[in-house]
Amino acid sequence: MITLQWLYVLAGLMFAGFAVLSAADAANPKRFGNGAFWGLMALSLLAGDRLGDFANGLLVLGLAGLAGFGFLGRSAPPTTSGAEREQSSRRLGNRLFLPALIIPGTALIGTLLYTYTPLNALGWFEPKRETYILLALGVLLALAVIFFWLRPPASAPLQEGRRLIDAIGWAAVLPQMLAALGVLFAAAGVGTVIGDMTRALIPEGSIFLTVLVFAVGMAVFTMIMGNAFAAFPVMAAAIGVPLLMRTYGGDPAVIGAIGMLAGFCGTLMTPMAANFNIVPAALLELKDRNGVIKAQIGTAMPLLLVNILLIYFLAFR
Repeated sequence: MITLQWLYVLAGLMFAGFAVLSAADAANPKRFGNGAFWGLMALSLLAGDRLGDFANGLLVLGLAGLAGFGFLGRSAPPTTSGAEREQSSRRLGNRLFLPALIIPGTALIGTLLYTYTPLNALGWFEPKRETYILLALGVLLALAVIFFWLRPPASAPLQEGRRLIDAIGWAAVLPQMLAALGVLFAAAGVGTVIGDMTRALIPEGSIFLTVLVFAVGMAVFTMIMGNAFAAFPVMAAAIGVPLLMRTYGGDPAVIGAIGMLAGFCGTLMTPMAANFNIVPAALLELKDRNGVIKAQIGTAMPLLLVNILLIYFLAFR
């Protein structure tokens, strides 16, 4: 049976490749910082479950220290030039998108076939992890097609991957760390503290004010933690479940679904949501790293207001 652990190993080997190539890149003055950073990522994925809590904590501090003290630098591995890429794009046209489409296609079609056909009885994949596994298989299939079709150098995937991951930098690991922070906040009882403060400040029976605090709190905590999924356990424990659902009888489906949408409004306005806001700016080489956020604020604020009204009018009919 293929389990999620196999994917951790696959990702760990990829980061290990990045680490080795980074350390060997004499053209990058920060090559050892890059090598150490991606090496620690590889260690976390390959052996994190065997290191123990204390060692994993030191590993995270090492990642934060390398990034925080500026030991990471952008690399320029020896890949194809801009002129060569333009020539290739003119020759191949839209067929270049084929490998990229193989990945989601494999995940979607494979998941449907495995779930709704007798293939499910074979037990090839870990239950409830089929889509993740098939997504990884799609990546491997796309790589096989690329090598068979375009015949790139053997190191091309790792070199191009290193170029891309170095352009993103430390922000590539921020979503995972912030998601873990959300779990820690919930376990530490932050939601209970916020709930007590809300009860003390908002008059009893004020449904609209409670909805307002819940939705705005979702957006603000998402801005702090960079992920609405990390913010939701905190705000649900603080206000959503005890006040909006139990005390005022609100519809859990409406509060949960639209509450998440309110959190996503915060995603549009924070650099902590690195995969949405910092990564695109880095990949597009924008001069203003916050340019994506500035362009989205005009959408996020009205959308947050709409979500507040939707919760109020739909959850308490």
